[in-house]
Amino acid sequence: MSKLLIVNMSQLVTLAGPARPRVGAELRELAAIENGAILISDGRIVTVGTEPKMEHHAREAQVIDAGGRLVAPGFVDAHTHLVFAGNRADEFEKRCAGITYQEISAQGGGIRSTVRKTRAAIEDQLLATASRHAQWFLQGGTTTIEAKSGYGLTVEDELKILRVIRQIGQATPLRTVPTFLGAHEIPEEYSGRADDYVQLVIEEMLPRVAAEKLAEFCDIFCEAEAFNIHQARRVFTAAKQHNLGLRMHADQFTSFGASDLAAELGAKTCDHLEQTPPQSMAALKQAGVQPVLLPGSVYAIGAQKYPAARTMIEAGLAVVLATDFNPGSSPTTSMRTIMSLACTQMKMTPAEALTAATVNAAYSLNRGDEIGSLEPGKFADFAIHDAEDYRELSYFFGDHQAAMVFAGGVRVV
Repeated sequence: MSKLLIVNMSQLVTLAGPARPRVGAELRELAAIENGAILISDGRIVTVGTEPKMEHHAREAQVIDAGGRLVAPGFVDAHTHLVFAGNRADEFEKRCAGITYQEISAQGGGIRSTVRKTRAAIEDQLLATASRHAQWFLQGGTTTIEAKSGYGLTVEDELKILRVIRQIGQATPLRTVPTFLGAHEIPEEYSGRADDYVQLVIEEMLPRVAAEKLAEFCDIFCEAEAFNIHQARRVFTAAKQHNLGLRMHADQFTSFGASDLAAELGAKTCDHLEQTPPQSMAALKQAGVQPVLLPGSVYAIGAQKYPAARTMIEAGLAVVLATDFNPGSSPTTSMRTIMSLACTQMKMTPAEALTAATVNAAYSLNRGDEIGSLEPGKFADFAIHDAEDYRELSYFFGDHQAAMVFAGGVRVV
């Protein structure tokens, strides 16, 4: 039995608390321990407490010195597009020159641009690129991600992406939770025939994904220029028949009932929500749907309207923060950058942001009993940050790397 004892930390943020997503004032309750210590055995947490009360364990364990730094749970990023080929730096330059994200998409760029590159890439190429992305996540202190397909838009290319996501979870220390996003965009060859493409998703993609056990969730981009309410209902109804959980891109550019559909069908999360009205927030609360807020995408495309995080928190919603890492609208793996944006642009407190980026995100992925907080029995997934206080995680903005990162009690950074 291998044991580790982590000592000499300025502050240990445990996020211990009720075994459910945190809401309201609970988002600010971090259960932090000054001068804390953690005892780990075989990859899981045995106990946490103050260092003086844990000193006697030093005789039986390997001691890791945190160097007087902050220790917090590994970030859980609940919305990413991990696997893709190429990038869209050229489109970034166009946006800087004043062309909007929507205009670029209408000209054949955007998601379709990445689809063309990803279709052309073989699986090994995608795996090599995704492995590089996985290392970026780990270096920033993220130990678990949700990862979506959606840049293939054919049966075989969607399966190819999901296989790469599975390989990343097996071959790297980064935990991955796979989501099928075949209804991400209407592919060029189905232009003007969205219903036919939805039929392909339902009749050919979903059965293969389910049969090969390649995803836990199904997502759809429900938006005026993508898939409408009727089409989203068809995809989600089929996904539920295949025992997949539901997640939805909703209310990013327009509000026309997408989040209400997510509430009606019992989605696990509803993501983006920049345009969500109060009555739809109430519907999400009533249905127990967690909002996943993505301020990085608002910032990166130069939009002005951020999600109304304060209104959602006051309404009792269990808010989650995520990067939306993707090549077009949010090319960042840094949860600390996202937390900073949440504080400055959405007026969340540093404590709320940290809770939303860890334990609440874990519950949105059905992993709350294993990760997201530092409590006995859970995986020892944590980061030692070059900071003394949790507020510094949001205060110092930029792409900071963690001093040390552990996944399952093993140092991975």
